[in-house]
Amino acid sequence: MKEIIQNIIPFNNRKDMPVWQFAVKKFLAFWLCYIVGIFAAEGFAILLHFVCGKNPLAGEMFDMQTMTLIKYYGYIIVIGVALLYWKLIEKKPFVDMGITGKVHDYFIGVVLSIALLAMSVGMILLTGAFEYHGIFDDIHFRMILLLIGGFVVQGAMEEFLCRGIVFHALMEKTHISVAIGVSTLVFILPHWPSLFAGELIYGEIGIVNLMLISVIFCLLTLRFQNIWAACGLHSFWNIILYAVLGLNLSGNEETVTAVFHIQSAGENILNGGIYGIEASILTAGILLATVVLLEIRMKKAGGTA
Repeated sequence: MKEIIQNIIPFNNRKDMPVWQFAVKKFLAFWLCYIVGIFAAEGFAILLHFVCGKNPLAGEMFDMQTMTLIKYYGYIIVIGVALLYWKLIEKKPFVDMGITGKVHDYFIGVVLSIALLAMSVGMILLTGAFEYHGIFDDIHFRMILLLIGGFVVQGAMEEFLCRGIVFHALMEKTHISVAIGVSTLVFILPHWPSLFAGELIYGEIGIVNLMLISVIFCLLTLRFQNIWAACGLHSFWNIILYAVLGLNLSGNEETVTAVFHIQSAGENILNGGIYGIEASILTAGILLATVVLLEIRMKKAGGTA
């Protein structure tokens, strides 16, 4: 037991252990970076309140828009913790984490996010499960720009942890399926509390969709040999869904600002109910088709997904 504990503890870069122990080690490494980063970000947010003359202990808080921005930009601290862990504990260059000079691959992910959302939202609109009410008159463009920056940080944070620290590290010792499986597990777990805020069926479809999009992130990482395309898809999926279309994002019903006014027509498995299109069965079909197409393209190109 002592040897197992020494093997799985994420404070060293040892790899001479059974595969299952190595997988647990990287699972714990994710939570170490995530929890330390989140606590540090929360501490910074509290300090920022005091610096600005507010006392959060007495209920004096920023408005919702400001709190949303602090939350997303605060993820820079989590990214910093992940990078420090990789450098100080893993003792590897950042290129081994998927952070290469091919940053232009980011825009491939952006284009893919537009295509996937256009198909998903378009299909839901055609079924009548979404209602389109035009463009908002009072569009807060400055807030949208600030949200774009925040979501770029937020998407990168999750990819640096899931596809960077977990997926890339596991690829060195385990089979691709194990690396995808563990990185998908750590990707899903932080979303778990909001998955089952509504009826069970939406949580179940939401889990399937999270699994599918995580596999897509992994396949993009394999295809381009970096995490930039996954970062682009992840961030701009959130940007377009939340700040452009004004739809629920992972169960978050409070939209700060948006361009288009689109609303759900009731709650059903076509629009995903309270969780949004990420719990839609139509989205599941589109994501599954994307996984299949990526697999086919990689096999034709000589990939090993």
